[in-house]
Amino acid sequence: MLDSLTTGSSSSGFITAAPPSTSLKLEAADIAVVVVYFIFVMVVGIWSSVRANRSTVGGYFLAGRSMTWWPIGASLMSSNVGSGLFIGLAGTGAAGGIAVGGFEWNAVWVLVALGWIFIPVYISAGVVTMPEYLAKRFGGQRIRIYMSILSLILYIFTKISTDIFSGAMFIQVSLGWDLYLSTGTLLLVTAVYTVAGGLAAVIYTDALQTVVMVGGAFALMFIAFSKVGWYEGLVEHYMSAVPSVTVANTTCHLPRSDAFRLFRDPVSGDLPWPGLVFGLTVLATWVWCTDQVIVQRSLSAKSLSHAKGGSVLGGYLKLLPMFFIVMPGMISRALFPDEVGCVDPAVCQSVCGASVGCSNIAYPKLVVELMPVGLRGLMLAVMLAALMSSLTSIFNSS
Repeated sequence: MLDSLTTGSSSSGFITAAPPSTSLKLEAADIAVVVVYFIFVMVVGIWSSVRANRSTVGGYFLAGRSMTWWPIGASLMSSNVGSGLFIGLAGTGAAGGIAVGGFEWNAVWVLVALGWIFIPVYISAGVVTMPEYLAKRFGGQRIRIYMSILSLILYIFTKISTDIFSGAMFIQVSLGWDLYLSTGTLLLVTAVYTVAGGLAAVIYTDALQTVVMVGGAFALMFIAFSKVGWYEGLVEHYMSAVPSVTVANTTCHLPRSDAFRLFRDPVSGDLPWPGLVFGLTVLATWVWCTDQVIVQRSLSAKSLSHAKGGSVLGGYLKLLPMFFIVMPGMISRALFPDEVGCVDPAVCQSVCGASVGCSNIAYPKLVVELMPVGLRGLMLAVMLAALMSSLTSIFNSS
């Protein structure tokens, strides 16, 4: 599962073992957009690094507790939205419908709890990290060391690895780079300004990347919706999106009858509503209210009011992935049922290199087929923004 089953709010699709066979040809305008994006990111990173006091623990890891509400809210969003979200969440939407968007919407009220219930306690305790809070709350060092080690292991296996793979896969599709070269380049770029600038650089670049991410994703969303006939057309075409090659004596090629229902049957639903409402909230509370990557942003606020404002903005931003990731994934299946919706193992193997299905190419397929010159570069920048923002956040917190 992708990292958001641990986040309780993000993607829940499976990542295939090989990149899709689609091919994206970047023109000069596309490359120019990507170069401009990198220049802006580096300028913002350098500016915020010079501006921040990095000589103390609070200055380096909490940006001197000087952050206002809007970069905190943007950073809460981009720290959670990695490249794996665009691959996995769109793919799960293509395969099963809108219910997976509940992972995103569930975060809204939990973020409110972060600002109004948890952050006041953390601020009054004067802590920098969550393991430090546990040591103060319960005493002793064993629980602090245990929590630190457990968090690092979870970051490696549920956050860093999936985000790097998804981002490198998209770059390989877009630029034709080797998977390992892509991975190494991404790690190098993100590590440089994370180590050099501290949390201030991470948060301000996160804010820039959130703007790029939301803007590019909305551009693709409107283009995709116009192609399929808006929401009414999506309902009609998705429910009839059956691949031409099917598997005998099965119904796996048919879209789910409850694809457009958020709350599904507690017995037969793939995401039963009791689990979505109650079970997922437990996971979401852990991530959004006690995970170092998320809480660290709120602890950097200059006051409790700014921490609360950041939580509210982050909650509003988490409403958006349902519309610019999940539904475009469904549109991709509606437009390309033979590729995205394939069920025959031989066909799937030829399309995306995975015999179990190709729903994970839903989002890259839309980019390749629908985006005009220039905007393709923007979408590559969106994927890089999603990847870099989540990686830098995890690196700094780790």
